[in-house]
Amino acid sequence: MTGTDHRPWHGVLVATALPLDDDLAVDHARYAEHCAWLVENGCDGVVPNGSLGEYQVLTPEERAKVVETAVAAVGGDRVMPGVAAYGSAEARRWAEQARDAGCASVMLLPPNAYRADERSVRAHYAEVAKAGLPVVAYNNPIDTKVDLVPELLAELHAEGHVQAVKEFSGDVRRAYRIAELAPELDLLIGADDVLLELALAGAKGWVAGFPNALPQETVRLYRAAVAGDLAVAKELYARLHPLLRWDSQVEFVQAIKSSMDVVGRYGGPVRPPRVPLAPAQEAAVRAATRQALAAGTGR
Repeated sequence: MTGTDHRPWHGVLVATALPLDDDLAVDHARYAEHCAWLVENGCDGVVPNGSLGEYQVLTPEERAKVVETAVAAVGGDRVMPGVAAYGSAEARRWAEQARDAGCASVMLLPPNAYRADERSVRAHYAEVAKAGLPVVAYNNPIDTKVDLVPELLAELHAEGHVQAVKEFSGDVRRAYRIAELAPELDLLIGADDVLLELALAGAKGWVAGFPNALPQETVRLYRAAVAGDLAVAKELYARLHPLLRWDSQVEFVQAIKSSMDVVGRYGGPVRPPRVPLAPAQEAAVRAATRQALAAGTGR
């Protein structure tokens, strides 16, 4: 893993898209191959059962097997499952399942069935931390309507309940406030289209979407950005940004799967209530992917 202390959430962790067959059944063999392919192409690990993995529409049996499949494919140290659930007890059970499967850390949204207050958020993270694995908080106020502001993150870290945060607010100014309030709390890039800004602000990792389609060049971008190699990073970032910004759109799952199809990987369909991209969206994603490939980006 990257980093001298081997924190499993350091480096490029791909929020994996989940391959579904024409009947919308999970193709676990194809998923195992995909996880292995990502690591072979420079990624440090995978995040199954994130939003990109469509965890909300999986059965409990499917969700557990996805984690076990990833661990078998790349090893538990490289697997950080999402353990989000409506109830804290259920989220804790998913953290325990991840622990028992051999994972080294988990990623956890705040309560997302309603707009939780701060006391509820703190109780939620305290409960899931009881599973014994390090917890990476996932701040996505756009979708959850609960904002893990820097002050709250600092409290959660001081209480020992979170070790890092995947920051998806889009507000890059928060990186500096988090570093001031909780210098030992690791910042992870949470959206592909603010990668350069958060890397320069001291991010220790990237929970990433588009490496599903283009692992080598996106990893190269990340490595250059965190190393401060702006000549390389800025050129790559500008070239890839028309694609990366889809990670922050409502249709990010469909967009990334479509991009995978264009580059010769298997993206495949999505489960309802998601629907396929509209024709104009599909054309835009495909054009941006082809543009990246034509400019030398690829596997």
